[in-house]
Amino acid sequence: MKVGYLGGGAWGFALATLLSANGHHVTLWTARPESAEYLKKHRKHPKLSACEVDEKLTFTSDLAEALNGADILVESVTANGLRSVLHKILDLGALDIPLVITSKGIEQDTGLLLPEMVLEVVGEEYKNKIGCLTGPSLAEEVVGKFPTSVVSSSYDKKLMLTIRDLFNSLYFRVYPNADMHGVCFGGAMKNIMAIACGISDGLGFGDNTKAALMTRGLHEIRKLSATKGCEPETLNGLSGMGDLCVTCLSTLSRNYMFGRRLAEGLSPEQAREKIGMVVEGIFTCVSARQLGKKHNIPVPITEAVYSIVYENMAPKDAVTALLQRAIKEEHL
Repeated sequence: MKVGYLGGGAWGFALATLLSANGHHVTLWTARPESAEYLKKHRKHPKLSACEVDEKLTFTSDLAEALNGADILVESVTANGLRSVLHKILDLGALDIPLVITSKGIEQDTGLLLPEMVLEVVGEEYKNKIGCLTGPSLAEEVVGKFPTSVVSSSYDKKLMLTIRDLFNSLYFRVYPNADMHGVCFGGAMKNIMAIACGISDGLGFGDNTKAALMTRGLHEIRKLSATKGCEPETLNGLSGMGDLCVTCLSTLSRNYMFGRRLAEGLSPEQAREKIGMVVEGIFTCVSARQLGKKHNIPVPITEAVYSIVYENMAPKDAVTALLQRAIKEEHL
């Protein structure tokens, strides 16, 4: 297939490399001309270990070039920037080929999952052309060809299986899951919990603390997922518990490392600059907090992360506030 790939960050580069190795012709678009020139010249990403890049992968900063003749689009732009990129695409003409979402997030203020937001921009008639790929997958390990398992989904079963076949390889296994909202919700929310776990480790707390944060974090995700009509069982799978584990436990996770930097005394802006890439949990904690307030669902870990990032609360004070919450019976 001919693939138009939107987004030249580490994750976009990793998946574009995988697709070209699978035999597809991929044109990767980045909005920054200097980034496109770097990728053309060096054929590696500055944030990733060098990997073999197939000649079928080309780079451009011209959006029209990426769209020209494409059979399918895959996006890895930021969740915060996807709406504006969609409008740029529509300015060039109608969007009539499938779009695979790989970004993870919930839009602020609207509370829309990314597939819902695409529908709002493009129109209800486009519904069966929207799909996603998500799950526990770190860019560094994908380019290193470490065994990885993820999930494909779509409102349309045929497209869900097409996405599976597009990405599946000997080391990158893709499992179909028809619960589009569930897989997208789990992938978005785990970034908040990863920030919390990074803060916990940065403060010197142990594995007991992190286990509690991950478990209660999953409970928080499950409660809030009901607002989006998600299947609760989906959150026990790769896009829920699986993605939560890898993001909360790995030093390759930018959300986890952002939390550690906060605990070390850096301001949110300093920590973000230190990471050097987009930290999606910063934006998602705003959206999740808004959803919790709208539906009167307590989200204490999300509230704690929000207070640290946006209200200058000291990380230790946020932990103390969590520990002082009334203890209720555990419901799973």
